[in-house]
Amino acid sequence: MNPELASVKNLYVVDDDEAVRRSLGLLLLSRGHAVQVFASGEAFLGSADVQNPGCVILDLRLGDMSGLQVFDTLRAQESPLVVLFLSGHGDIPVAVEAVQKGAFGWLEKPCNDAHLLGTLAKALGMAAHIATQLRSRQAALALWSRLTPREMQVARLVAQGLPNKRIALDLAPLELRTVEAHRAHVFAKLNLSNSHELDRFLREHKV
Repeated sequence: MNPELASVKNLYVVDDDEAVRRSLGLLLLSRGHAVQVFASGEAFLGSADVQNPGCVILDLRLGDMSGLQVFDTLRAQESPLVVLFLSGHGDIPVAVEAVQKGAFGWLEKPCNDAHLLGTLAKALGMAAHIATQLRSRQAALALWSRLTPREMQVARLVAQGLPNKRIALDLAPLELRTVEAHRAHVFAKLNLSNSHELDRFLREHKV
């Protein structure tokens, strides 16, 4: 089994065609992945773990709620799920629009197994990358939370390259020795060595 497939826990198929759900489910299960299938967008949004990384193979034409509406809902919820659309030939312009909005891509029905699995492997690779990024951010936020409010203030000014004397003036009344102590604590708690690393830390993790 592709290691990218194994590294992503959440894999979903959403299609109102029972035959499609069955064939896709069996195909993915035969490749060793536990896939969850849903017959409607409402059922998917109500039960799936949409706040954790994974991949959803989403039919554009569903029942009351279209695949594009499901996709828009995921975007509104800032879901990290990678979306791979299934579309009929006449739906290709809509699928292209969805990709422009951030979907990973689309598969035209009917789709042969090799093409589907190849495209899915790439989508799962992106999902695995997103999962790594989220873990990194969570670890960074845990480190950042160890700082006191004053240390956070000092950290942001240090990241701008300001010298200790200027920081002491900007945060007055604050003694120079206190700024130096805060600066040392910031580097120690965040496991960083200099202001350039601190600036990169703040920008990459958006803290």
